[in-house]
Amino acid sequence: MNSEYTDNDRAVKSRPVLEMLTVANDFTLFIEKAEEYTREQILTYLQRVIPAIYLKASLLPEIIVSDEEAIEHYVTEEQWESVFNTIREKLGQEDVFYFIDLHERTQQDAILASIAENITDIYQDLKDFLLLIQKPQLAFQENAVRECRYLFQTRYGYKLVHCHTAIHYLLFKDGISGSSASEYIDIE
Repeated sequence: MNSEYTDNDRAVKSRPVLEMLTVANDFTLFIEKAEEYTREQILTYLQRVIPAIYLKASLLPEIIVSDEEAIEHYVTEEQWESVFNTIREKLGQEDVFYFIDLHERTQQDAILASIAENITDIYQDLKDFLLLIQKPQLAFQENAVRECRYLFQTRYGYKLVHCHTAIHYLLFKDGISGSSASEYIDIE
């Protein structure tokens, strides 16, 4: 590497960040085209990509940003609603699932959740990450990586885990193997 790069410049161009960019880009592009796929194709794709997102996000470097104001959010409420409605329509009645919130140790009741809502929230966080890191200024790139790492730790990491459990159940409760989607979906 060129010795004129700063530590943060190296960090935002590091392999973990580039791998996160790759999986986030693949995920967001697929979600944006979800209406083209069947329910089984969507579920099989999500079953395969969710662990990849989790792994890649967990490897993001810790970055101390030079300008905390250099951050923007891009996904609008209308875009969020569009993605949510598409996923919810594809999943139909199987969109809902229950989970136990481990943060609320005093409450033992299961919480009703939506795969579509969780996937759309993950989409929003990753799409914002992708668009922010494309800015040419290092300060925006630093914030993109830091925000993606922070949101993984505090928000979408939990959503990934909860959704993966629900998706696994949906795929295998009736013996669906997911093989029908493999010809359409390229996950490495």
